[in-house]
Amino acid sequence: MSVLVNTTINGDAVSFACEADEPLLDVLRNRLGLTGAKEGCGTGDCGACSVTVDGRLVCSCLVLGAEAEGRTIETVEGMADGDVLHPLQRHFLENAALQCGICTPGFLIAAKALLAKNPDPDEEEIRFGLAGNLCRCTGYDKIVRAVQSAAKEMRGA
Repeated sequence: MSVLVNTTINGDAVSFACEADEPLLDVLRNRLGLTGAKEGCGTGDCGACSVTVDGRLVCSCLVLGAEAEGRTIETVEGMADGDVLHPLQRHFLENAALQCGICTPGFLIAAKALLAKNPDPDEEEIRFGLAGNLCRCTGYDKIVRAVQSAAKEMRGA
């Protein structure tokens, strides 16, 4: 059974029809062409599909598209301002905090959600805030350094 959903994604009003049991991840990727979020595990264990819903970090593989009704969703596609990268995106590049790229969008969204709540996290807080995201290529030191340097820039320090 199809459900009509009205939501806001990356600041834009969006309407879509989806199946009642269709995951938000599939809606974003297959119906809306927002392919930044990736399916790594399909069980909410890897964080590759991370988005925010009403400011709350979620795994989009565990949320139904129908649950987006009336909500505000942010994906990695909404981070940059046109051609100007978000500081987190820029610092991930500058710190070589990515390799294959499967996990990168999820880490970026998780880091953005973390910095929205805590603009000056220490290393332990960053590692805890990103604990739901797995990387099998780079390890985590470069990712943590990228978040630290982006946070510093975002604070104006």
